[in-house]
Amino acid sequence: MPSAIPPLRVSACTATSAVGRGVAALDEALAARRSGLKRNDFGVSPLPTWIGEVEGLDAPLPARFSPYECRNNRLAWLGLDTDGFLERVREARERHRATRIALVLGTSTSSIGASEEAYRSLTPEGLFPESLRRPIVHTPHSLGAFVAHALALEGPCVTVATACSSSAKVFCQAERMIRAGLVDAAVVGGVDTLCGSVLFGFNSLELVSPDPCRPFDRARRGISLGEAAGFALLERGPGPGPYLLGHGESSDAHHMSSPHPDGLGARASIGDALARGGVAAEVVDYINLHGTASQKNDEVEAKVIADLFPARTRASSTKAWTGHTLGAAGIVEAVIALRALATGLMPGNLNADDLDPACGPQIRIDNGTGEVRHVLSNSFGFGGSNCTLLFGREARA
Repeated sequence: MPSAIPPLRVSACTATSAVGRGVAALDEALAARRSGLKRNDFGVSPLPTWIGEVEGLDAPLPARFSPYECRNNRLAWLGLDTDGFLERVREARERHRATRIALVLGTSTSSIGASEEAYRSLTPEGLFPESLRRPIVHTPHSLGAFVAHALALEGPCVTVATACSSSAKVFCQAERMIRAGLVDAAVVGGVDTLCGSVLFGFNSLELVSPDPCRPFDRARRGISLGEAAGFALLERGPGPGPYLLGHGESSDAHHMSSPHPDGLGARASIGDALARGGVAAEVVDYINLHGTASQKNDEVEAKVIADLFPARTRASSTKAWTGHTLGAAGIVEAVIALRALATGLMPGNLNADDLDPACGPQIRIDNGTGEVRHVLSNSFGFGGSNCTLLFGREARA
């Protein structure tokens, strides 16, 4: 097992999703059990499904960012300009210098929606239309390049694309950079937007539910796709929490789209996160589960949680609020876990009426409240790419 790591302060965080902009909107939606899902009307031939669409993405980026114009970067800007996050990063630049702050961002599709639009609008000569001849928006690093420019950061800039674990793994990379002394702080996050490749791609795999998703319900029928942006600022040194205490990563090496049937990768990532944080499973108060509402993911994850944690630990998936936001799922659900530390609210499972028999007593339908000192967040991506994050209210248990 890995040894303990020095905790890092999470000195700012924000999330924008289908339930609204910022942590106040997120807190309100979770407490009221108000879903952000709606019937799909996205694209020219909408699939019969439900989606988590973010409002306010029609307005273009400010003129100074015009080379980066696309839906994904518009959502990134909307997320950055929320909860005072821009100001917190500006203050961090003054403390650490722009060259000493890393930027590590996760995305699954980046700005592929702009590339789809370009191919639909080819000129008679077979070229992209003039308005979309901006090479940066047709690359996987479009998001990182835009955010680095928007935040005036000059340190290492990394794009992580490991499917649904992408913006959880950003915490791990950032922690390693800071521990190695490469930087003193890091902005981490993730952004993914709806597009045809996402909707029709998952539909071709027969994973999209025609109804609002029902994580861990016996009658679940698949995922509801969504879009979101989230960011956090990690810093070393003394100061108020919460803290990133530990993280774990693993690879199932089992199947391209199905988890290992015994959850070996999930068990490894959870165990490593607890070991790095020096925390026993018994003291974890809440776990935000990956819980996509697909058949195998929920079954395997439920069994792992039932085996590893006591009945007192509460666990849930929050994807029925936001939809499955793909490369942004890790950061959005990390923010939800961080908010549990701040507010004591532990969400239940929305839309679940009859829990799968694989679920143990940890997985609850109703919301709960109480003292929350340690939380986990699971993110398990296609190809068996697993990540678990451990946060705590204090630097050590």
